[in-house]
Amino acid sequence: MKSKQLANVLIKILGLSVCTQSVMHFLNGIFNILAASRIQILGVNFLSGAILAVIGIFLIVKSQVIAGLLFKNEED
Repeated sequence: MKSKQLANVLIKILGLSVCTQSVMHFLNGIFNILAASRIQILGVNFLSGAILAVIGIFLIVKSQVIAGLLFKNEED
């Protein structure tokens, strides 16, 4: 496997990892709302979860472009 292909796979795995982390933030936000114990940080969990989901999806979708930028001097 060439380094550009390996980078593409690793970037997709990183994106999936970030997406799974965003699920944790969403669930934490829901549990905080249900518990209603920390009113001041309710929006932070949803916002951080949404940002992580967007970053993860971006990494998955654009992994070939990112790998191409990292290895632009290397031939396929």
